Amino acid sequence: MEKKSGHILNASSNLLGFSLLIITSLKITKLSGNTHLDEFAGVACILFSCSCFFSFLSIRTKNEKQETKLETIADYLFLFALFCIVLAVIIVTVRII
Repeated sequence: MEKKSGHILNASSNLLGFSLLIITSLKITKLSGNTHLDEFAGVACILFSCSCFFSFLSIRTKNEKQETKLETIADYLFLFALFCIVLAVIIVTVRII
């Protein structure tokens, strides 16, 4: 099985920054009360953070079975966080149109 933990860690940390940028821009423009965008971005931040944590643990562990389990957890957390970001993008698109 190909190791994905490094890729998950890199992508999760980058998208965590993107999610934080969404939340910050909503707070600055005072638009956070009008949409559920900040809730989706907040959930995505938590999930991306957890994904980073589990992928890092997967890289650092020496136990092959535990490494696979941690990598799988990180992978699913990343997928759910990505879904939240997609919902945020859909909300932005609907509000612009």
